[in-house]
Amino acid sequence: MSGNDTVFTGSIPALYDRYLGPLLFAPFAQHTAGRVAELTPDRVLETAAGTGIVTEALATTLPGSTALVASDLNQAMIDHAATKPALRRVELRQADALALPFGEGSFDVVVCQFGAMFFPDRVAGYREARRVLAPGGRYVMSVWGDLEVNPMTRVVVEAVGARYPQNPPRFLARTPHGHSDAKVLRRDLAAAGFRSIAIETVTLPSRAPSAEDAAIGLCQGTPMRGEIEALDPSGLAATTDVAAAALRAAYGSGAIKAPMQAVMVVAA
Repeated sequence: MSGNDTVFTGSIPALYDRYLGPLLFAPFAQHTAGRVAELTPDRVLETAAGTGIVTEALATTLPGSTALVASDLNQAMIDHAATKPALRRVELRQADALALPFGEGSFDVVVCQFGAMFFPDRVAGYREARRVLAPGGRYVMSVWGDLEVNPMTRVVVEAVGARYPQNPPRFLARTPHGHSDAKVLRRDLAAAGFRSIAIETVTLPSRAPSAEDAAIGLCQGTPMRGEIEALDPSGLAATTDVAAAALRAAYGSGAIKAPMQAVMVVAA
């Protein structure tokens, strides 16, 4: 992976949280938290927690007696998450999901929503999750489906690509939406030592107050921003406007509602 695929610095965490949290992640965060609650765990670890969008859902859904640890590789994300009052009960840790600083069998559930796509070695990340799970524990993870089943993001990717046809930014297609093949997921999880692997497709509605909000989130609140700025150092605002215009053409000038699809895995 390139550095742009994994590094979130500067204003990106705040933009990510403000625009992408309500738009893309919140519906799936609630779904994931509900699935974890069904398992009645005493100890939960979240990896690749980002700004704590799923962590908030876990903290408000799970009983107060459940020990909850959330970790992320990027300190900027952890720092932003630490500002949220809802996360006061959570232990926040800067940690690499491929080298977790926890002993074997430390948790009943490990959660990773929309993070495994960023792992430079996904089998290693899954193996670490398995290592820190107690006997009978569950790994609850999800990845985005491909762009064909995530139309709002596809519209933005196509619009930005048309603006830079010689070198279209491909971060969103390559990384968040590039790792949803169920056969590959099952193969890699089995290689990490998981034996019971349940995979399902989850489709939920995503909403944005306006095309501008969605365009800012996707163009400026993700590492695609780095790709755009590398191609056109002064063109980020204009590119965001192009993406917003494409979204208005697809969804109208008001609030946007569109389906988003993810692949959820529960592995034992």
